[in-house]
Amino acid sequence: METVHSAEFDSPIGTLRVASTAIGLAYLGLPNAGGRGLAGWLARVAKGARREHAFAPNREAIRQVLEYLEGKRSDFDLPLDLRGTTFQCTVWKALCEIPYGATRSYADVARTVRNPNAVRAVGSANGANPIPLVVPCHRVIASGGKLGGYGGGLDLKRRLLAMEQSVRHQGALL
Repeated sequence: METVHSAEFDSPIGTLRVASTAIGLAYLGLPNAGGRGLAGWLARVAKGARREHAFAPNREAIRQVLEYLEGKRSDFDLPLDLRGTTFQCTVWKALCEIPYGATRSYADVARTVRNPNAVRAVGSANGANPIPLVVPCHRVIASGGKLGGYGGGLDLKRRLLAMEQSVRHQGALL
């Protein structure tokens, strides 16, 4: 039987929840996110898994997420356990290629995954991302420059993009 280790921790944006498996980080719940949370993720993709509250297996993910939110980390170095359809996983891998401080449109991502007509499907996959921040779905915006949706709310998306731009430009000036 699979074990999913979960933990909650305080962050500059509120209380976050992480869950990992023997493979790697599998879930990151943002504050104010819609959906069914960790219980919904478990029911969809980890049926029958035993859930155990454990900080230690999530320690490195928590450290890296906090460093990111403090503007001290631009890349994550974590094993991931991405669970979704083949298309979703392809989109999520493409999101990981968007550089820190940059944005791409849903159409750009659709072209990257070699399915230029799948703009709405990219949006759906983006919205189903189980590991926001680490898989940077906040870096995807509408073609006209509008922010579009975000599971943690548009205010958080705006703040994350502003933080990345600020850190990126400060580094460029040095």
